[in-house]
Amino acid sequence: MKEELLHFIWKYKKLQLEDLVTSKNEPILIEDVGTHNHLAGPDFFNAKVRIDDQLWAGNIEIHIKSSDWFAHNHEQDPNYDNVILHVVWEDDMEVFRSDNSEIPTLELKTFIAPGILKSYQDLFDKKHKSFINCESRIGQIDAFVLENWLERLYFERLERKSVQIETLLKDSKNDWEQVLFSSLLKNFGLKVNGEAFVSLAQAVDYSIVRKLRNGRPLLESLFFGMSHLLESNDVVDEYYLNLQNEFHYLIKKFELNPDRVLKPAFFKLRPHNFPTIRLAQLASLYHSKQNLFAEIVAASILEALYNTLDVSASSYWDTHFNFGKESKKSIKRTTRKFIDLLIVNTILPIKFAYAKHMGKDAGEEIVGIISQISEEHNSIVQKFEQFGLDLKSAKESQSVLQLYNEYCTQNKCLQCAVGNRILKGKD
Repeated sequence: MKEELLHFIWKYKKLQLEDLVTSKNEPILIEDVGTHNHLAGPDFFNAKVRIDDQLWAGNIEIHIKSSDWFAHNHEQDPNYDNVILHVVWEDDMEVFRSDNSEIPTLELKTFIAPGILKSYQDLFDKKHKSFINCESRIGQIDAFVLENWLERLYFERLERKSVQIETLLKDSKNDWEQVLFSSLLKNFGLKVNGEAFVSLAQAVDYSIVRKLRNGRPLLESLFFGMSHLLESNDVVDEYYLNLQNEFHYLIKKFELNPDRVLKPAFFKLRPHNFPTIRLAQLASLYHSKQNLFAEIVAASILEALYNTLDVSASSYWDTHFNFGKESKKSIKRTTRKFIDLLIVNTILPIKFAYAKHMGKDAGEEIVGIISQISEEHNSIVQKFEQFGLDLKSAKESQSVLQLYNEYCTQNKCLQCAVGNRILKGKD
Protein backbone atom coordinates (compact mmCIF):
# COMPACT_ATOMS: atom_id res chain seq x y z
CA MET A 1 0.00 0.00 0.00
CA LYS A 2 1.24 3.48 -0.90
CA GLU A 3 0.04 6.80 0.41
CA GLU A 4 -0.46 8.21 -3.09
CA LEU A 5 -3.13 5.54 -3.71
CA LEU A 6 -4.96 6.62 -0.55
CA HIS A 7 -4.80 10.22 -1.83
CA PHE A 8 -6.34 9.04 -5.10
CA ILE A 9 -9.09 7.09 -3.31
CA TRP A 10 -10.02 10.05 -1.12
CA LYS A 11 -9.79 12.65 -3.91
CA TYR A 12 -12.06 10.75 -6.27
CA LYS A 13 -14.25 9.13 -3.60
CA LYS A 14 -13.29 5.63 -4.74
CA LEU A 15 -14.58 4.14 -1.51
CA GLN A 16 -17.83 2.89 -0.07
CA LEU A 17 -19.74 6.07 0.75
CA GLU A 18 -22.78 4.50 2.38
CA ASP A 19 -22.57 3.42 6.02
CA LEU A 20 -19.16 5.08 6.34
CA VAL A 21 -18.05 5.28 9.97
CA THR A 22 -15.02 6.31 12.01
CA SER A 23 -12.97 3.81 13.98
CA LYS A 24 -15.33 4.54 16.89
CA ASN A 25 -18.44 3.85 14.78
CA GLU A 26 -19.44 7.48 14.32
CA PRO A 27 -21.32 7.96 11.00
CA ILE A 28 -19.38 9.94 8.35
CA LEU A 29 -20.80 11.87 5.39
CA ILE A 30 -18.25 13.39 2.99
CA GLU A 31 -19.66 16.65 1.65
CA ASP A 32 -16.43 18.03 0.13
CA VAL A 33 -13.10 16.18 -0.07
CA GLY A 34 -11.25 19.51 -0.14
CA THR A 35 -8.39 20.75 -2.30
CA HIS A 36 -5.39 18.46 -2.83
CA ASN A 37 -2.26 20.05 -1.37
CA HIS A 38 1.02 19.03 -3.05
CA LEU A 39 3.16 21.18 -0.77
CA ALA A 40 3.99 21.07 2.94
CA GLY A 41 1.10 20.76 5.38
CA PRO A 42 -2.09 18.66 5.52
CA ASP A 43 -2.90 16.66 2.39
CA PHE A 44 -6.31 18.25 1.66
CA PHE A 45 -7.42 21.77 2.55
CA ASN A 46 -10.93 23.11 3.20
CA ALA A 47 -12.79 19.81 3.32
CA LYS A 48 -16.32 19.46 4.72
CA VAL A 49 -17.19 16.30 6.59
CA ARG A 50 -20.25 15.52 8.69
CA ILE A 51 -19.31 13.30 11.64
CA ASP A 52 -22.12 12.00 13.85
CA ASP A 53 -24.44 14.74 12.47
CA GLN A 54 -21.91 17.50 13.26
CA LEU A 55 -20.57 19.37 10.21
CA TRP A 56 -16.82 19.97 10.35
CA ALA A 57 -14.87 22.23 8.00
CA GLY A 58 -11.09 21.95 7.90
CA ASN A 59 -8.22 19.82 6.64
CA ILE A 60 -7.66 16.12 5.97
CA GLU A 61 -4.42 14.25 6.67
CA ILE A 62 -3.75 10.86 5.06
CA HIS A 63 -1.33 8.15 6.21
CA ILE A 64 -0.75 4.44 5.77
CA LYS A 65 -0.93 3.93 9.54
CA SER A 66 -2.36 6.17 12.26
CA SER A 67 0.97 6.01 14.07
CA ASP A 68 2.58 7.87 11.15
CA TRP A 69 1.02 10.99 12.68
CA PHE A 70 3.52 10.78 15.52
CA ALA A 71 6.33 9.48 13.32
CA HIS A 72 6.02 12.74 11.36
CA ASN A 73 5.73 14.84 14.55
CA HIS A 74 2.38 16.33 13.51
CA GLU A 75 1.29 16.50 17.14
CA GLN A 76 3.92 19.23 17.61
CA ASP A 77 3.00 21.21 14.50
CA PRO A 78 0.22 23.84 14.79
CA ASN A 79 -0.33 23.57 11.00
CA TYR A 80 -2.13 20.31 11.73
CA ASP A 81 -4.42 21.65 14.47
CA ASN A 82 -7.19 22.18 11.92
CA VAL A 83 -7.24 18.54 10.78
CA ILE A 84 -10.83 17.33 11.14
CA LEU A 85 -10.34 13.73 9.95
CA HIS A 86 -7.37 11.38 9.83
CA VAL A 87 -7.74 9.02 6.82
CA VAL A 88 -5.58 5.89 7.07
CA TRP A 89 -5.22 2.43 5.61
CA GLU A 90 -4.72 0.89 9.03
CA ASP A 91 -5.78 2.42 12.34
CA ASP A 92 -3.17 1.18 14.82
CA MET A 93 -3.49 3.90 17.48
CA GLU A 94 -5.36 7.01 18.55
CA VAL A 95 -3.93 10.38 17.45
CA PHE A 96 -4.14 13.84 19.00
CA ARG A 97 -3.65 17.46 18.04
CA SER A 98 -1.17 19.71 19.83
CA ASP A 99 -3.91 20.61 22.37
CA ASN A 100 -4.39 16.87 23.11
CA SER A 101 -7.83 16.74 21.48
CA GLU A 102 -8.43 13.43 19.67
CA ILE A 103 -8.84 13.39 15.90
CA PRO A 104 -11.53 11.12 14.37
CA THR A 105 -10.04 8.41 12.17
CA LEU A 106 -11.37 6.74 9.02
CA GLU A 107 -9.80 3.33 8.34
CA LEU A 108 -10.04 2.86 4.58
CA LYS A 109 -9.22 -0.81 4.15
CA THR A 110 -12.77 -1.85 5.03
CA PHE A 111 -14.41 0.72 2.74
CA ILE A 112 -12.43 0.52 -0.51
CA ALA A 113 -14.56 0.39 -3.67
CA PRO A 114 -14.59 -3.11 -5.25
CA GLY A 115 -11.93 -3.59 -7.89
CA ILE A 116 -9.85 -0.50 -7.13
CA LEU A 117 -7.01 -2.45 -5.51
CA LYS A 118 -6.98 -4.99 -8.33
CA SER A 119 -6.88 -2.22 -10.95
CA TYR A 120 -4.02 -0.62 -9.07
CA GLN A 121 -2.11 -3.91 -8.81
CA ASP A 122 -2.73 -4.71 -12.48
CA LEU A 123 -1.43 -1.27 -13.50
CA PHE A 124 1.86 -1.73 -11.65
CA ASP A 125 2.27 -5.43 -12.43
CA LYS A 126 5.37 -5.61 -14.63
CA LYS A 127 4.56 -9.02 -16.10
CA HIS A 128 3.90 -8.98 -19.86
CA LYS A 129 4.92 -5.31 -20.09
CA SER A 130 7.90 -4.21 -22.13
CA PHE A 131 7.70 -0.43 -22.00
CA ILE A 132 5.27 1.36 -19.67
CA ASN A 133 2.66 0.32 -17.11
CA CYS A 134 -0.37 1.28 -19.22
CA GLU A 135 0.91 0.13 -22.61
CA SER A 136 -2.11 -2.11 -23.22
CA ARG A 137 -4.59 0.66 -22.31
CA ILE A 138 -3.14 4.02 -23.32
CA GLY A 139 -4.28 3.67 -26.94
CA GLN A 140 -7.88 3.26 -25.72
CA ILE A 141 -8.00 6.46 -23.65
CA ASP A 142 -10.63 8.98 -24.73
CA ALA A 143 -9.11 11.25 -27.39
CA PHE A 144 -10.28 14.46 -25.68
CA VAL A 145 -8.70 13.45 -22.37
CA LEU A 146 -5.46 12.41 -24.04
CA GLU A 147 -5.16 15.53 -26.21
CA ASN A 148 -5.66 17.84 -23.24
CA TRP A 149 -3.17 15.88 -21.14
CA LEU A 150 -0.54 15.94 -23.89
CA GLU A 151 -0.89 19.70 -24.34
CA ARG A 152 -0.50 20.19 -20.60
CA LEU A 153 2.60 17.99 -20.70
CA TYR A 154 4.12 20.09 -23.47
CA PHE A 155 3.81 23.25 -21.40
CA GLU A 156 5.12 21.36 -18.39
CA ARG A 157 8.18 20.54 -20.49
CA LEU A 158 8.54 24.19 -21.49
CA GLU A 159 8.29 25.22 -17.83
CA ARG A 160 11.06 22.79 -16.92
CA LYS A 161 13.28 24.14 -19.69
CA SER A 162 12.50 27.72 -18.69
CA VAL A 163 14.01 27.02 -15.26
CA GLN A 164 17.27 26.03 -16.97
CA ILE A 165 17.10 29.14 -19.16
CA GLU A 166 16.56 31.36 -16.10
CA THR A 167 19.75 29.89 -14.62
CA LEU A 168 21.66 30.77 -17.80
CA LEU A 169 20.13 34.24 -17.70
CA LYS A 170 21.27 34.79 -14.12
CA ASP A 171 24.78 33.54 -14.95
CA SER A 172 24.95 35.92 -17.92
CA LYS A 173 23.75 38.91 -15.86
CA ASN A 174 20.48 39.14 -17.81
CA ASP A 175 22.03 38.98 -21.30
CA TRP A 176 19.43 37.19 -23.44
CA GLU A 177 21.84 37.16 -26.42
CA GLN A 178 24.32 35.17 -24.32
CA VAL A 179 21.55 32.77 -23.30
CA LEU A 180 20.58 32.24 -26.94
CA PHE A 181 24.22 31.78 -27.93
CA SER A 182 24.79 29.13 -25.24
CA SER A 183 21.56 27.30 -26.07
CA LEU A 184 22.18 27.34 -29.81
CA LEU A 185 25.71 26.01 -29.35
CA LYS A 186 24.44 23.08 -27.31
CA ASN A 187 21.95 22.11 -30.00
CA PHE A 188 24.32 22.77 -32.91
CA GLY A 189 26.53 20.16 -31.22
CA LEU A 190 23.67 17.64 -31.07
CA LYS A 191 24.08 14.69 -28.71
CA VAL A 192 27.66 13.83 -29.62
CA ASN A 193 29.17 17.31 -29.29
CA GLY A 194 26.60 19.09 -27.17
CA GLU A 195 28.83 19.07 -24.10
CA ALA A 196 31.88 20.24 -26.06
CA PHE A 197 29.95 23.08 -27.68
CA VAL A 198 28.54 24.15 -24.30
CA SER A 199 32.11 24.34 -22.97
CA LEU A 200 32.88 26.66 -25.90
CA ALA A 201 29.95 28.91 -24.93
CA GLN A 202 31.20 28.99 -21.34
CA ALA A 203 34.70 29.98 -22.42
CA VAL A 204 33.68 32.69 -24.91
CA ASP A 205 31.81 35.68 -23.55
CA TYR A 206 29.14 36.79 -25.99
CA SER A 207 30.55 40.32 -25.93
CA ILE A 208 33.42 38.97 -28.05
CA VAL A 209 30.97 37.55 -30.60
CA ARG A 210 29.28 40.95 -30.74
CA LYS A 211 32.58 42.60 -31.59
CA LEU A 212 33.52 40.06 -34.28
CA ARG A 213 30.21 39.33 -35.98
CA ASN A 214 30.81 41.81 -38.83
CA GLY A 215 33.58 39.54 -40.09
CA ARG A 216 32.71 35.92 -40.73
CA PRO A 217 36.36 34.73 -40.89
CA LEU A 218 36.92 36.25 -37.45
CA LEU A 219 33.99 34.31 -36.01
CA GLU A 220 35.20 31.14 -37.71
CA SER A 221 38.70 31.54 -36.30
CA LEU A 222 37.25 32.14 -32.84
CA PHE A 223 34.98 29.07 -32.90
CA PHE A 224 37.47 26.73 -34.57
CA GLY A 225 40.44 27.92 -32.56
CA MET A 226 38.74 27.70 -29.18
CA SER A 227 37.54 24.20 -30.13
CA HIS A 228 41.14 23.01 -30.77
CA LEU A 229 40.49 22.57 -34.48
CA LEU A 230 43.33 24.86 -35.62
CA GLU A 231 46.18 23.04 -33.90
CA SER A 232 47.46 20.90 -36.77
CA ASN A 233 50.73 21.72 -38.52
CA ASP A 234 49.96 19.35 -41.40
CA VAL A 235 47.24 21.46 -43.08
CA VAL A 236 48.76 23.97 -45.46
CA ASP A 237 45.86 25.49 -47.40
CA GLU A 238 45.51 29.26 -47.29
CA TYR A 239 42.10 29.30 -45.59
CA TYR A 240 43.35 27.21 -42.67
CA LEU A 241 46.56 29.20 -42.23
CA ASN A 242 44.66 32.50 -42.26
CA LEU A 243 42.33 31.20 -39.54
CA GLN A 244 45.34 30.13 -37.48
CA ASN A 245 46.89 33.58 -37.76
CA GLU A 246 43.62 35.31 -36.89
CA PHE A 247 43.15 33.08 -33.84
CA HIS A 248 46.64 33.83 -32.51
CA TYR A 249 45.70 37.51 -32.72
CA LEU A 250 42.35 36.94 -30.98
CA ILE A 251 43.96 34.99 -28.13
CA LYS A 252 46.16 37.96 -27.29
CA LYS A 253 43.50 40.62 -27.84
CA PHE A 254 40.78 38.98 -25.71
CA GLU A 255 42.99 36.90 -23.38
CA LEU A 256 41.24 33.71 -24.45
CA ASN A 257 41.84 30.35 -22.77
CA PRO A 258 41.08 27.32 -24.98
CA ASP A 259 42.10 24.94 -22.17
CA ARG A 260 38.58 25.23 -20.76
CA VAL A 261 37.02 23.94 -23.98
CA LEU A 262 36.49 20.26 -24.78
CA LYS A 263 37.63 19.14 -28.21
CA PRO A 264 34.62 18.02 -30.29
CA ALA A 265 34.41 14.52 -31.76
CA PHE A 266 34.08 13.39 -35.38
CA PHE A 267 33.73 9.67 -34.68
CA LYS A 268 30.49 8.02 -35.87
CA LEU A 269 29.09 11.32 -37.16
CA ARG A 270 27.73 11.82 -40.62
CA PRO A 271 29.93 14.35 -42.46
CA HIS A 272 27.19 17.01 -42.52
CA ASN A 273 27.15 16.85 -38.72
CA PHE A 274 30.92 17.23 -38.34
CA PRO A 275 31.74 19.94 -35.80
CA THR A 276 33.61 21.84 -38.52
CA ILE A 277 30.41 22.18 -40.56
CA ARG A 278 28.19 23.05 -37.60
CA LEU A 279 30.60 25.69 -36.28
CA ALA A 280 30.97 27.19 -39.75
CA GLN A 281 27.17 27.39 -40.06
CA LEU A 282 26.94 29.00 -36.63
CA ALA A 283 29.52 31.60 -37.68
CA SER A 284 27.46 32.34 -40.80
CA LEU A 285 24.31 32.68 -38.71
CA TYR A 286 25.83 35.23 -36.35
CA HIS A 287 27.50 37.08 -39.22
CA SER A 288 24.31 37.38 -41.27
CA LYS A 289 21.93 38.09 -38.38
CA GLN A 290 23.22 41.06 -36.44
CA ASN A 291 20.20 41.09 -34.11
CA LEU A 292 19.46 37.38 -33.90
CA PHE A 293 17.67 37.35 -30.54
CA ALA A 294 15.36 40.24 -31.46
CA GLU A 295 14.59 38.60 -34.81
CA ILE A 296 13.70 35.30 -33.13
CA VAL A 297 11.50 36.94 -30.50
CA ALA A 298 9.68 38.90 -33.21
CA ALA A 299 9.06 35.82 -35.38
CA SER A 300 5.45 34.75 -34.80
CA ILE A 301 5.13 32.17 -37.58
CA LEU A 302 7.15 29.11 -38.51
CA GLU A 303 8.22 30.39 -41.93
CA ALA A 304 9.85 33.44 -40.35
CA LEU A 305 11.99 31.17 -38.16
CA TYR A 306 12.93 29.05 -41.16
CA ASN A 307 14.09 32.17 -42.97
CA THR A 308 16.14 33.30 -39.98
CA LEU A 309 17.89 29.99 -39.41
CA ASP A 310 18.45 29.12 -43.08
CA VAL A 311 22.21 29.70 -43.51
CA SER A 312 25.14 28.14 -45.33
CA ALA A 313 28.73 27.62 -44.24
CA SER A 314 31.32 29.76 -46.02
CA SER A 315 32.44 28.76 -49.53
CA TYR A 316 35.52 26.83 -48.33
CA TRP A 317 33.16 24.21 -46.92
CA ASP A 318 31.45 23.71 -50.29
CA THR A 319 34.34 21.36 -51.09
CA HIS A 320 35.39 20.28 -47.58
CA PHE A 321 34.09 18.52 -44.50
CA ASN A 322 37.38 18.87 -42.68
CA PHE A 323 40.42 21.09 -43.07
CA GLY A 324 42.78 20.23 -45.92
CA LYS A 325 40.69 17.35 -47.36
CA GLU A 326 38.72 18.14 -50.48
CA SER A 327 35.38 16.48 -51.16
CA LYS A 328 32.65 16.55 -53.79
CA LYS A 329 31.12 20.01 -54.03
CA SER A 330 27.97 20.56 -51.98
CA ILE A 331 26.68 23.65 -50.23
CA LYS A 332 26.63 23.03 -46.47
CA ARG A 333 23.25 24.57 -45.74
CA THR A 334 21.16 24.07 -42.62
CA THR A 335 18.41 21.61 -43.58
CA ARG A 336 14.76 21.90 -42.62
CA LYS A 337 15.13 18.85 -40.40
CA PHE A 338 18.05 20.41 -38.53
CA ILE A 339 16.25 23.76 -38.24
CA ASP A 340 13.24 21.92 -36.81
CA LEU A 341 15.48 20.53 -34.07
CA LEU A 342 16.76 24.02 -33.29
CA ILE A 343 13.24 25.45 -33.17
CA VAL A 344 11.86 22.68 -30.95
CA ASN A 345 14.78 22.40 -28.55
CA THR A 346 16.15 25.97 -28.45
CA ILE A 347 14.03 28.65 -30.05
CA LEU A 348 10.58 27.88 -28.66
CA PRO A 349 11.79 27.27 -25.08
CA ILE A 350 13.62 30.62 -25.19
CA LYS A 351 10.57 32.41 -26.64
CA PHE A 352 8.47 30.88 -23.86
CA ALA A 353 10.97 31.80 -21.12
CA TYR A 354 11.42 35.35 -22.45
CA ALA A 355 7.65 35.97 -22.63
CA LYS A 356 7.26 34.61 -19.10
CA HIS A 357 10.14 36.81 -17.92
CA MET A 358 8.42 39.83 -19.46
CA GLY A 359 5.05 38.94 -17.91
CA LYS A 360 3.50 37.95 -21.23
CA ASP A 361 1.85 34.79 -22.55
CA ALA A 362 3.30 33.34 -25.75
CA GLY A 363 1.50 30.00 -25.41
CA GLU A 364 -0.84 30.38 -28.38
CA GLU A 365 1.97 31.55 -30.67
CA ILE A 366 4.26 28.69 -29.61
CA VAL A 367 1.56 26.05 -30.07
CA GLY A 368 0.80 27.48 -33.50
CA ILE A 369 4.45 27.08 -34.51
CA ILE A 370 5.26 23.66 -33.07
CA SER A 371 1.97 22.16 -34.31
CA GLN A 372 3.24 22.68 -37.88
CA ILE A 373 6.49 20.79 -37.28
CA SER A 374 6.48 17.04 -37.92
CA GLU A 375 6.81 14.70 -34.98
CA GLU A 376 10.29 13.64 -33.94
CA HIS A 377 11.47 10.11 -34.65
CA ASN A 378 13.18 8.32 -31.80
CA SER A 379 12.74 5.03 -29.96
CA ILE A 380 10.46 6.49 -27.26
CA VAL A 381 8.13 8.21 -29.72
CA GLN A 382 8.00 5.10 -31.89
CA LYS A 383 7.02 2.96 -28.88
CA PHE A 384 4.09 5.23 -28.01
CA GLU A 385 2.95 5.09 -31.64
CA GLN A 386 3.14 1.28 -31.52
CA PHE A 387 0.75 1.32 -28.57
CA GLY A 388 -1.86 3.31 -30.45
CA LEU A 389 -1.03 7.01 -30.08
CA ASP A 390 -1.41 9.11 -33.21
CA LEU A 391 1.37 11.67 -32.89
CA LYS A 392 1.01 14.18 -35.69
CA SER A 393 3.40 16.97 -34.68
CA ALA A 394 6.46 17.84 -32.61
CA LYS A 395 4.10 19.11 -29.91
CA GLU A 396 2.82 15.59 -29.34
CA SER A 397 6.26 13.98 -29.59
CA GLN A 398 7.66 16.48 -27.07
CA SER A 399 4.68 15.72 -24.83
CA VAL A 400 5.24 11.97 -24.81
CA LEU A 401 8.92 12.51 -24.04
CA GLN A 402 7.83 14.50 -20.99
CA LEU A 403 5.28 11.80 -20.13
CA TYR A 404 7.81 9.00 -20.40
CA ASN A 405 10.68 10.72 -18.56
CA GLU A 406 8.73 12.43 -15.77
CA TYR A 407 5.86 10.01 -15.19
CA CYS A 408 6.21 6.56 -16.79
CA THR A 409 9.79 5.82 -15.75
CA GLN A 410 9.06 7.08 -12.23
CA ASN A 411 5.80 5.12 -11.84
CA LYS A 412 3.83 8.33 -11.26
CA CYS A 413 0.69 6.81 -12.74
CA LEU A 414 -1.56 8.33 -10.09
CA GLN A 415 -0.35 11.80 -11.08
CA CYS A 416 -0.98 11.08 -14.77
CA ALA A 417 -4.31 11.67 -16.53
CA VAL A 418 -3.99 8.29 -18.26
CA GLY A 419 -3.38 6.39 -15.01
CA ASN A 420 -6.20 8.32 -13.33
CA ARG A 421 -8.57 7.46 -16.15
CA ILE A 422 -7.71 3.76 -15.92
CA LEU A 423 -8.09 3.61 -12.12
CA LYS A 424 -11.38 5.46 -12.26
CA GLY A 425 -12.64 2.55 -14.33
CA LYS A 426 -13.08 4.50 -17.56
CA ASP A 427 -11.77 3.74 -21.07
